[in-house]
Amino acid sequence: MSQTVTPTRDQEASLSSFLAGLLSDQQDLTAVERFAQVHDECSVPAQAKYYRSLLPARSPGPGEQYAFDVNLDQCSGCKACVTACHSLNGLDENETWRDVGLLIGGTSALPVIQHVTSACHHCLEPACLEVCPTLAYEKNPLTGIVKHLNDQCFGCQYCILACPYDVPKYHHKKGIVRKCDMCSQRLAVGEAPACVQACPHEAIRITVVSQADVAADCEANAFLPGAPDPQFTQPTTIFRTSKVFPRNMLPADYYAVRVEDGHPPLIVMLVLTQLAVGAGFVSEWLYSGATTPLIDAVRSWQAVTALCFGLLALAASTLHLGRPHLAWRAVVGLRTSWLSREIVAFGAFAGAASAYAVGVSLWPETTVLTSRLWTTVRTGALVSGLAGVFCSVMIYHCTRRPTWVGPRTLLRFLATGAWLGLASTLFAAAIAAAVAN
Repeated sequence: MSQTVTPTRDQEASLSSFLAGLLSDQQDLTAVERFAQVHDECSVPAQAKYYRSLLPARSPGPGEQYAFDVNLDQCSGCKACVTACHSLNGLDENETWRDVGLLIGGTSALPVIQHVTSACHHCLEPACLEVCPTLAYEKNPLTGIVKHLNDQCFGCQYCILACPYDVPKYHHKKGIVRKCDMCSQRLAVGEAPACVQACPHEAIRITVVSQADVAADCEANAFLPGAPDPQFTQPTTIFRTSKVFPRNMLPADYYAVRVEDGHPPLIVMLVLTQLAVGAGFVSEWLYSGATTPLIDAVRSWQAVTALCFGLLALAASTLHLGRPHLAWRAVVGLRTSWLSREIVAFGAFAGAASAYAVGVSLWPETTVLTSRLWTTVRTGALVSGLAGVFCSVMIYHCTRRPTWVGPRTLLRFLATGAWLGLASTLFAAAIAAAVAN
């Protein structure tokens, strides 16, 4: 005979509670499931053009700006944001304005990994804007978005070296740099940027931040594990997480060595400008007060050869530009850019050195050495040349890279100028001897 067991009242209550919990869990959908459900019901416009829940309810006010708000706990590293940015902005095959990286840390027994999606941080003090010699960057005073002006760029790529977050990307075919502008045209009409629209986990949002709070946070907090000091440029992107990262958390490629572009025209320019300036100072040091015919001949040839090398250096520098026909724009950023100052200084050096080379070639040496006019010209060439070398040092120092710090770079450049200046003296002496014989 079978025996029926009747559950007690407590057992019934427990079973009812268990079933209620299961039903509750089923109603709590994941971000991916909610995304799919909304599209299945067709409750939003085609292709989900408007994502109001991912945009701020108001525009930035005084002392505020737009910023990316990234929830790292919801980022799975799927790279849908990268694909959407690439597609909707019409980027070329190997061009990316948004990247997804990987942080790793922890121990072998308890490893920790974290995907991180990032683009331009639209910094409060953007390094790209500060160093650009053509003023091809602007920070919108109303939205805070840092935008690149393609029509003003001549492709010097200095902003790539200056940005600590590797944001600007060089476009070889167009000969200019391009970068993320937070899809500002879409944002202006209430439409979310491409990356925000595409993320199935809703890990990326646009928010309004206080610029004063961002500056204070950059002084108090680290930006991301392994990232440059945020005080350099004061990035505005917010990265949120409920996790506590281990102390050894670093980017997966932190110790990887990457070969940068060689930039041969820049190498030629730097070496030859330092040679030309070094030759001028070596000439002043070796020939001061001496006026023998041999010394006069060597001095004349040294002035001419140094000038030729200097002019060759300036010509070589234009080959580095993506759009060399716009090289004249380099002086536009004189107020903020060390690159503009370098160009002006070496331009003044070329002019003064040309006049001095003509003087020592056409007039007696004693006239050139004693005349107040020629003394002024010679001094102007030396001062402007030294100023140009100093500007070259500052160009690299401003990138804040450990191997390019100011004192070390200054010592190297001055030593190069001294050695090449002595070499130019031997070269000029050989020419003078060959002409005399």
